[in-house]
Amino acid sequence: MTKNKDKKQVEQPVENQQENANVKTENAKVEVENAKTAPTEEVSETDQLQAKVAELEARVAELEDLKLRQMAEFDNFRRRTNKEKLELMATAGERIFKDMLPLVDDFERAKVAMEKTDDIEAVRQGIELIYSKFVGFLAANDVKAIDTTDADFNTDLHEAITTFAAGEDKKGKVIDCTQTGYTLGEKVIRFSKVVVGE
Repeated sequence: MTKNKDKKQVEQPVENQQENANVKTENAKVEVENAKTAPTEEVSETDQLQAKVAELEARVAELEDLKLRQMAEFDNFRRRTNKEKLELMATAGERIFKDMLPLVDDFERAKVAMEKTDDIEAVRQGIELIYSKFVGFLAANDVKAIDTTDADFNTDLHEAITTFAAGEDKKGKVIDCTQTGYTLGEKVIRFSKVVVGE
């Protein structure tokens, strides 16, 4: 009986050892599986990060290309606009000078007429006609004379060349205009040179 007991005790640890070995094997299998899945997760995470980096690099390259194209487009627009402005100024000046040519023709005819005639009245009328035509030309181009008749002195329109004692009622008023001023639209292109009362 003692032998059986000893045998059972010996068998029991062997069975326990086998169970422990089975548990260890299962644990090792789980660890191996975990080891297999862990790198896969790390690899897939690394792959995801690399894909994201590649996507962002492509986006940066696309935006850089777009920026360069827009800068080139703006530069072309600026050059084209400057060229158009220069052409506009040149053609605007051309139109004005072209419109002035008939006035030059009138002056040439008046000069020839003055040499051939002794009638001063006819010459005077011809000059008045040319003058009125020239004033009409200026008005057609929105150039107008600044009126100074009985006007208050205004530094926005007038340039005082001197003052003159003219009494209290003429103080601060324009007494005389030595050179007519002109406006182009609302802008003063030449100030009237005036004598101001004090």
